[in-house]
Amino acid sequence: MTRPTLLLLLLALAALLAADCGEKEDALGPEGSKRVELMLDYFPNADHAPIYAAQADGDFEEAGIDVEIRQPPDPAAPLKQLAAGRVDLAISYEPEVMRARDKGLNVVSIGALVQRPLTSIISLPKAGIRSVAGLEGKTVGTAGIDYQSAYLRTILLQAGVTPSTVKERNVGFGLVPALLTGKVDATLGAFWNYEGVDLKRRGRKPRIIPVDRAGVPTYNELVLVANADALERDGGTMRAFIGALSRGVRALRESPDDALDGLLEANRDLDPKLQRAALDATLPLFSPPEGKPFAWQDPEQWDAFAAWMKENRLLDGPADARSAFTNELLPGAGL
Repeated sequence: MTRPTLLLLLLALAALLAADCGEKEDALGPEGSKRVELMLDYFPNADHAPIYAAQADGDFEEAGIDVEIRQPPDPAAPLKQLAAGRVDLAISYEPEVMRARDKGLNVVSIGALVQRPLTSIISLPKAGIRSVAGLEGKTVGTAGIDYQSAYLRTILLQAGVTPSTVKERNVGFGLVPALLTGKVDATLGAFWNYEGVDLKRRGRKPRIIPVDRAGVPTYNELVLVANADALERDGGTMRAFIGALSRGVRALRESPDDALDGLLEANRDLDPKLQRAALDATLPLFSPPEGKPFAWQDPEQWDAFAAWMKENRLLDGPADARSAFTNELLPGAGL
């Protein structure tokens, strides 16, 4: 056997071994740009508009990144895929990052996409729920996620309502259909900027109570998450990604209709008018607090929310929020 033949066989074997490990192979995109695979938390919608705006305007390309945007096979997939090295970045939720780390997944939030909670209690006028106190004796639909149950309990106790007087019903992700068909009196889990906006546009006059306005500590609804092992190796690429994302937000502010085109092309099933209305509601939440860099994550806020999770038995280990996120990769930070 010749040395070149032996070398080719060894290279082929190495490739097979890498594939068996389930890890994504590092690759360069067009013209030497770094290829980055990003997994969303859900189907493409207005919450992801900055990502698609940056993609459509060439901001990622200018930053030397070739971004492939992927949808998850199920909502639990992004952080698992990320921890296994099958994707480079993922969009997820602050409570999911804390729980993933509590279960031993080596993931870390590197930036906030949506700065405050979107999850809300939503009801229709016929239920007669004008405040949290009106939930007494009612049925509330959730997606069956344990921290949604904890949200509900916290909210009820804050309002002086005995939790046992409220029935919780798991309706999966059919929150709005359950509400419209009268299977539940209210839902907890739908987003005020999306499902709430949609119901308003349909003339259903929803009554909306965001969870952070009813006793749940505030948190970042959507965050950009990386594999902690990759931070040192790919930190420059991640920093460039966040910088390009900030330019996508700027484009949405300056010309929202044009900047939405990338999102609408990615998901042709979307209603353009609904996406524009949802974007108008969400756009302020893409911006950091005054004086902070884009995608800033507040350490005290993470501490408080982690303590709440621990208090509500959502974490088995310590409420170690400071290791769950970093601001070191934000534009202008960590230099």
